[in-house]
Amino acid sequence: MTGERRERSTEAFFGRRHGKTIRPAQASALAAGLEKYRIDLDQPAPADLRRLFPVDVSKLRLEIGFGGGEHLRHAAAADPDTGFIGIEPFINGLAKMMVALDRQPLANLRIYDDDATQVLDWLPPASLDGIDLFYPDPWPKRRHWKRRFVSPANLDRFARVLKPGGKFRFASDIDHYVNWTLLHCRAHGAFEWQARDADDWRRPYETWVRTRYEAKAIRENRIPAYLTFVRT
Repeated sequence: MTGERRERSTEAFFGRRHGKTIRPAQASALAAGLEKYRIDLDQPAPADLRRLFPVDVSKLRLEIGFGGGEHLRHAAAADPDTGFIGIEPFINGLAKMMVALDRQPLANLRIYDDDATQVLDWLPPASLDGIDLFYPDPWPKRRHWKRRFVSPANLDRFARVLKPGGKFRFASDIDHYVNWTLLHCRAHGAFEWQARDADDWRRPYETWVRTRYEAKAIRENRIPAYLTFVRT
């Protein structure tokens, strides 16, 4: 990256930024990948977000907290007509993603490596067709619940940037967080839960890729829920 990054405030919805020390090859891929894929919030957002991408796209999606990027890379490769913005502040996940993108570049993908609220506040109103929040940190201790990403303030942000009819998708294996999300979306009023029976929230989304985290949760008898809310 060229120049110095401007420090931005964070609302601390995520935990640590670093895990194990990354290998030199990962560090090289990370630096090169961020130079190529990172969106620059110091520049005004284009009125037409499709201009963020060097290829023609017709829809725009945002994934918050993509981890190692398994799902995001699969979704972007399977749907080249959609532009994807992925957000992940954890350096080790970013490095894994960038190593994979070095092997298989994706022109319909952009990345941000800090607080997702910064991107949400930067985006133009009614600019996204979808927002995905898959397996976010549940912050299980009551004193930390204020750090859960699903909150009235962030649902306000979602409502602002989603187009009418746009979808907010939420997946988790933590029952309390699933119920928390249902209650918060119902109380907010801008989101309608799309479920007619239990299979609608037990069945994974189309083209879903099971990550190692989800496989581990299922082995430990934690049942995932897949919620879909439509922006009214």
